[in-house]
Amino acid sequence: MFEELLQGWDGEEAVIRYDAESGAWMFVCVHSTACGPAGGGTRLRVYPTPADGLVDAMRLSGAMTRKMALAGMPLGGGKAVLAVPELPEGDARRRLLLRYGRLVESLGGTFRTAGDMNITPADLDVVSETCQWVLGSTGRGGDSGRGTARGVLYGIKASVEHIFGSPDLHGRSVLVQGLGAVGHDLARQLAEAGAHVLISEVDEERARRVAQEIGAEVISVQDALATKCDVYAPCAVGGTLSAETIPALGCRIVAGSANNQLVELEDAARLHAAVILYAPDYVINAGGVLQLAGLENLGWDEAELERRLATIGDTLRGLYRDADANGITPSEAAERLAAERVAAALSVS
Repeated sequence: MFEELLQGWDGEEAVIRYDAESGAWMFVCVHSTACGPAGGGTRLRVYPTPADGLVDAMRLSGAMTRKMALAGMPLGGGKAVLAVPELPEGDARRRLLLRYGRLVESLGGTFRTAGDMNITPADLDVVSETCQWVLGSTGRGGDSGRGTARGVLYGIKASVEHIFGSPDLHGRSVLVQGLGAVGHDLARQLAEAGAHVLISEVDEERARRVAQEIGAEVISVQDALATKCDVYAPCAVGGTLSAETIPALGCRIVAGSANNQLVELEDAARLHAAVILYAPDYVINAGGVLQLAGLENLGWDEAELERRLATIGDTLRGLYRDADANGITPSEAAERLAAERVAAALSVS
């Protein structure tokens, strides 16, 4: 079932385990340890097939390698997926997480994990009962959403500066798609920065509540992509940018926290052809990694964290300049710089 997928993957190691009690498939993909132990979140999700879960883990692990390299972190890239038949609750959820923790512990520190989709700091508390290689549990680095949102804000400012000449967000329209932990925090910070905030969320009651809280305008899910705005910030599931949807986009910039925003690599060129600036997702959404690893492993305080989060904007500015100078997309510029940093790490290892 998985042979062809793994044969076409450029990662180092994939651990696959079937959990008979829950019916879950556990996938731990270590893409690269060139820059250090592989770091990446754990995603708990229902997939159409187990193979879809493995594909997600493989792709996300590669993005984590690039994210860590471009963020200057002493970590490589990895990702874990728990592909479940249904989202577990109560004691069944706890037992699954304990067994998953034992699996990660058995890897001896090659892979260090944190939260991702449907995994909370409380869940990570459970995982840490059987595994020492956990970031983001309760009372430590905390929910990585705040660092992610803050980093995306710096990235949006850098992107707006590149297109409009100034990072000032006053009067700039930003559509935040998805109001989870990151999207909600980002929308609030954008409003505080003076932006005209548009929000789109499948949970209509949540959308109304956030709109009232921050003074935002609600846009229907069906109209989100085509809505005229300066910045479209996807902050929910990935895969919203494709050959089918890109022609309908009403924005000038795409800059958001969602992973795997592009359905395929060619979509970066499609955005470029449509004169839409794209902030590569694994660059702009690195704030959560900086927060957890910085506060928990590297001895940073909040002031140092804020300084490092601001460098996300600086990295994007450099990528945009490189892309313009060489006639390539920002995604190509990011891929090239990440590859150079990984190769440099390998040359001294």
